[in-house]
Amino acid sequence: MPTTVIDSHEVHVDDEGFMTQYDEWTEGLGGALAAQIGIEMTDEHWEAIRFLRSDFAAHGETATLRRVATVGGIPTKQLFTLFPKKPAKKMAYIAGLPKPRGCV
Repeated sequence: MPTTVIDSHEVHVDDEGFMTQYDEWTEGLGGALAAQIGIEMTDEHWEAIRFLRSDFAAHGETATLRRVATVGGIPTKQLFTLFPKKPAKKMAYIAGLPKPRGCV
């Protein structure tokens, strides 16, 4: 697995730049990842990211947008506002998780 340095931390990533080691992530690193893709984190953003990480820990795979909306209770429209264009992919990237199944 390749590694890269983000916010002074060496982390393992896949070929697309998604982190591959769950335990290497911190909220500080998440903020740096968000800044790299032009997202300024707010409490609403962190709510979605924390849900994604806890759901991943419980189920072993990155939640889809539909799961975040139905189980996480964050409306799809709001997710598109918080993470424009490709919310599931952007949330996974910021949360340090693999890209959700079905994402291109």
